[in-house]
Amino acid sequence: MTISVKWQGKKAFEATSSTGHKVLMDASQTVGGEDKGPRPMEMLLMGLGGCSGIDVVMMLEKGKQDIKDCQIEITSERADSVPSVYTKIHLHFKVTGTDLNEKRVSRAVELSAEKYCSVSKMLEKTAEMSHDYEIIEA
Repeated sequence: MTISVKWQGKKAFEATSSTGHKVLMDASQTVGGEDKGPRPMEMLLMGLGGCSGIDVVMMLEKGKQDIKDCQIEITSERADSVPSVYTKIHLHFKVTGTDLNEKRVSRAVELSAEKYCSVSKMLEKTAEMSHDYEIIEA
């Protein structure tokens, strides 16, 4: 996989993936950015949510669960000193469906965190990772 990142002026950068998708990242106005896009550290958490969400949805669909929606709320804490890496990350899954099996939802969230989500496995090297879920009847 190859990613290209090109400066767009001031503190903004545009990243292009090997599949041609583009994302604009920018710094906050307090450090000279123009707030045109998410910060790079926010992008890490967005990637974590996407990776975990894909895992959970795929496992529930494979398990013949009638899933209608999956949302992940991610909260985090960062170190006070530079580099200000993530020290704590919590994922809260909101899984909506019809007659969802709680054991299957729990297992899907657990397997994503402990085995399948590459982003989660990488971030756990510096951050205390935790997760929980709630099931919402459609």
